[in-house]
Amino acid sequence: MRWSWKIGRLAGINVYMHATFLLLILFIVFVNYANGRSLATTFVGVVFVLVIFACIVLHELGHALTARKFGVQTRDIILLPIGGVARLERMPEKPREELWVAIAGPLVNVVIAAVLLAILVATGFHPHWRDFRWAGGNFLEKLMVVNLWLVGFNILPAFPMDGGRVLRALLATRMEYTRATQMAAHIGQGMALIFGFVGLFSDPFLLFIALFVWMGAEAEASMALMRTSLEGIPVQQVMLTDFKTLQPDEPLSTAIDHALGGWQQDFPVVFGDHVLGVLTREDLMRVLAQGGAEARVRDAMRREFQTVDSHDMLEHALAVLHSCHCRSLPVQHDGRLVGMLNADNVGHFMMVQSALRRKKALAAQKASSNGEASRHNGGFFY
Repeated sequence: MRWSWKIGRLAGINVYMHATFLLLILFIVFVNYANGRSLATTFVGVVFVLVIFACIVLHELGHALTARKFGVQTRDIILLPIGGVARLERMPEKPREELWVAIAGPLVNVVIAAVLLAILVATGFHPHWRDFRWAGGNFLEKLMVVNLWLVGFNILPAFPMDGGRVLRALLATRMEYTRATQMAAHIGQGMALIFGFVGLFSDPFLLFIALFVWMGAEAEASMALMRTSLEGIPVQQVMLTDFKTLQPDEPLSTAIDHALGGWQQDFPVVFGDHVLGVLTREDLMRVLAQGGAEARVRDAMRREFQTVDSHDMLEHALAVLHSCHCRSLPVQHDGRLVGMLNADNVGHFMMVQSALRRKKALAAQKASSNGEASRHNGGFFY
């Protein structure tokens, strides 16, 4: 993700912090300063938030390590002001596996809360459940309560929380995956409406949660529909076969002519049928500003790039396209360049498929209506 900085690596998974996370720290400092609190109190407040996010990293690591047991790798973990995100390469295919991956995160917080409770009791401190105070309370007690709150919030049966995925996994044991996702999304959006209604009369923060849940449910349903639409479709059915290539010794002016004369933004750089690199629009503009139009393609092309095979499934190719943060991928077969795949063309393909499905559904509905009319007519004449 852009504007993210790598802050560490756990169990072979890179952990990033998004730039907006700093806004949260600045907000905490500002609130403490506005309320006239001391520098020591402000420092403790910042440390407390950082420890909370360390618990969130462990929560996401629970998802990632459980997914790894089922053969699903995690691209990275990103810390945002609203929490953390473990970006899995794909969701587990079996409902039972998705269930375990989903509940692994909250279980980590349960374990953390239990350990903190044991430490508090062992040191002679008994949690104040009835008169609990955030301001000036015991550091470990507050941390324990936050972890319990994270458990409660995450098990809400609404996307994008873990509870939504648990609900989807349970529903998927009895119905088709896409239908289970849509049903879980509808339940989540119903909860979002309740949050929003309550937030209008009580806590405005609930309005933010309602929007977050509504958008998360919408996105999850769309992703499930896309996954179903792309299932079983090979790359060769969608890839572009009419495209321009460049030679490494050609001047960048040739790439400019191709870019201005057509739709293409990224160009495979080839020697015969062998792909040597990819010239992207960004690299073209960068080298143009430095060396002008007479600079060579080899000076601007990327030598490290991803490719897919024309016989790969489209779902896999899209995962590669997403992971490399690129617009286009060269498509090869038996070591030869045979096409290009980009997100725009996949989008057009899905639009065509959607239109064909609607036509098929309308035809089926019409046939069903005609059949129903025939049965009614037959009954009348009898």
